[in-house]
Amino acid sequence: MNQGAALSIRNLSKEYVRGKPVLRDISLDVSDQGITAIIGPSGTGKSTLIRCINRLVEPTSGEIMFEGADMVKLDRRGLRLARRHIGMVFQEYNLVERLTVMENLLCGRLGYVAPLKAWLRKYPPQDIARAFELLDVVGLADFVNQRADSLSGGQRQRVGIARALMQEPKLLLADEPTSSLDPKTSVEIMSLIRDLCRQHAIPVMINMHDVELARRFADRVLGMSQGTVVYDGPPEGLSDEQLKTIYGGQDWLH
Repeated sequence: MNQGAALSIRNLSKEYVRGKPVLRDISLDVSDQGITAIIGPSGTGKSTLIRCINRLVEPTSGEIMFEGADMVKLDRRGLRLARRHIGMVFQEYNLVERLTVMENLLCGRLGYVAPLKAWLRKYPPQDIARAFELLDVVGLADFVNQRADSLSGGQRQRVGIARALMQEPKLLLADEPTSSLDPKTSVEIMSLIRDLCRQHAIPVMINMHDVELARRFADRVLGMSQGTVVYDGPPEGLSDEQLKTIYGGQDWLH
């Protein structure tokens, strides 16, 4: 594993149907800082790549090195411990709708708290203090006792980000975190992810449809086409030619 890399992926492949790879032999290192955005057309494997890292999707072959261990080979206990350090922000928020904002945040500590204590909602005082602090940072201090299902999409995603940070992650994965949001809220959410992850020195891998958001917020862009990485470089290198390679054809550029 390269020094300065939070994550090293080697020869990663995934087939949902035998003989039809969705990911084809992907190898890359993810720096221990900054935002890596993954762009590309639908069905090209962006979401599969993100979800293979924490094994929400099981890779078919390859190696995913994180904190000195190969995620692919970990048993259930090892995987549970490794996932403590990988935060995840979802497209559809993945909140527990009937729980309050505070209770959803504390779900970010489930990997650290004994199941009975979690069930009884007996979290350590420092966890509760940190949850209040994060809610303040994401602008939801007044929503502590509101149920998640009463929030707007942007507010829900703020809760999702704060919950992921409650894990004190060494890596944050975000699976299309803005695709359900309007353009203004999308920029707010991306700004929040960027600022918080800079502040806490957490590297981010984020898959997104919006090329302009990737250009604006990413330090590095991976362009995927048909299960392989066809562009890997800075956002300013995304020329029309590169975008044609990633997305195929040029009709969509006009």
